[in-house]
Amino acid sequence: MQRYVRSAALAAAGILVAGLAVGCDGSSDDPKGQGKQDEKGAGKGLAAQKLDWGRCKAPEGGTAPGSGWQCATLKVPLDYAKPDGETIGIALIRGKSTGEGDRIGSLVFNFGGPGGSGVSGLPSFADMYGSLRERYDLVSFDPRGVGASEGLRCRDDKATQAAEEKVDLTPDTPAEEKAYFKDAADFGAGCARGAKKLIGHVSTVEAARDMDLMRQVLGDDKLHYMGVSYGTELGGTYAHLFPKRVGRLAMDAVVDPSADSVGHAENQARGFQRALDNYFKSRGQDPKAGTAKIAKLFNRLDAEPMRTSGDRKLTESLASTGILVTLYSKQTWPALTRGLQDAEKGDGTTLLRLADAYNERDASGRYSTQNHAQRAISCLDAKARSTPEEAGKRLARFREISPVFGTFMAWDTAGWCHRWPVSGQHDSPEVSAPGAAPILVIGNTGDPATPYEGARKMADELGKGVGVHMTWKGEGHGAYGNGSDCVDDAVDDYLLKGRTPKDGKVCES
Repeated sequence: MQRYVRSAALAAAGILVAGLAVGCDGSSDDPKGQGKQDEKGAGKGLAAQKLDWGRCKAPEGGTAPGSGWQCATLKVPLDYAKPDGETIGIALIRGKSTGEGDRIGSLVFNFGGPGGSGVSGLPSFADMYGSLRERYDLVSFDPRGVGASEGLRCRDDKATQAAEEKVDLTPDTPAEEKAYFKDAADFGAGCARGAKKLIGHVSTVEAARDMDLMRQVLGDDKLHYMGVSYGTELGGTYAHLFPKRVGRLAMDAVVDPSADSVGHAENQARGFQRALDNYFKSRGQDPKAGTAKIAKLFNRLDAEPMRTSGDRKLTESLASTGILVTLYSKQTWPALTRGLQDAEKGDGTTLLRLADAYNERDASGRYSTQNHAQRAISCLDAKARSTPEEAGKRLARFREISPVFGTFMAWDTAGWCHRWPVSGQHDSPEVSAPGAAPILVIGNTGDPATPYEGARKMADELGKGVGVHMTWKGEGHGAYGNGSDCVDDAVDDYLLKGRTPKDGKVCES
């Protein structure tokens, strides 16, 4: 089981690694779960800590970054209600400013997920942020429960592969439905065993408080920040909690803060179907006919998984992931073409490799724990717990929105947090930030994972005079670094010179 909110760069990087780029327990009385705006920092003792920057170690399954990067561990409270109690470590990475003067401070990044590792991700994207590094120290981190920051593991690799092979994520019989929800409950139980106390302390609110402590320890009066995908929700949460400490804060590939978990699933079904339609149009094909062809392929795979060049077979669920990952970026559309062509010939190898790239499964069968952290964070955040019956009643509406992805996403509204061991905190995140400095919010009309409409809603909810909305008429998940000089120049002007574009600015593709 996998939700699809992640940075476009991460998704595309996964395909490149796979060699497939063909051209490339706390509930809350507050309905939003975050209380009033909070200008209090963390414990004074932790704010005075000194970071021991040193050479970075290789992340699990990866290689160490070069000498231009330094790593350190930030101590934060496990529970902010007990600021002088038990602490956990937050892994940081820094690339110091390359400029000789006029340094602004630190620019903190979160690339999405939730559950994405900033420690492993930032060096990979360094070239994209070269102009920003001239005046900022580039900083990122593994949020609590992620990677090197007390990372969560909810099941081992063998069990993960077994679930991929045996659990149908679009159940259509009582037996399949029973197995689907049993697997969901087992996953949550595994998280509780593995994480213990941490399972109730990996929320977005706590990650935002960690960022404010990080800001203090880094020596910055204001937080300068760039959030991508889920990172926009984290940035909005920070702005709500600490509006007077917002410096230059940019959001790209924006999560709709007004949507609850069901609304979010609808948004994604609509966004990915829209991207798939645009893919077919780019090839001169009728989107309805192309969609019907994929739906027919899924029916074949549901009845009998397809052979590949190895021992594993391509299931309907893995094919859905393999197709969907290519929609994150127009650059990876050729990989989708190849995958569909191979599948028509009865060979599921390409789509399986694409799914493995997204699921971060290496050739030896090891999986990253990104999905584990993503689920733990989002299920602690979201209060809603749909029943299997409620999900079943949504099937018709979701299938109308997306004949390809709707069935999976409708079931996921109940399966994702089924019998989760801790309660969720809010229906939707609170991001109102009266008194904050202007925040740049960038929406991409062709974004599949965080559809364009969410950016306008984020700008509105941040508040009048705070949210500055900008549009890019492009394709893919995210706008900055995606081929538009108009977007890149506007973001650079904002982050480097403090020049806010006019609200409503539009960049053509």
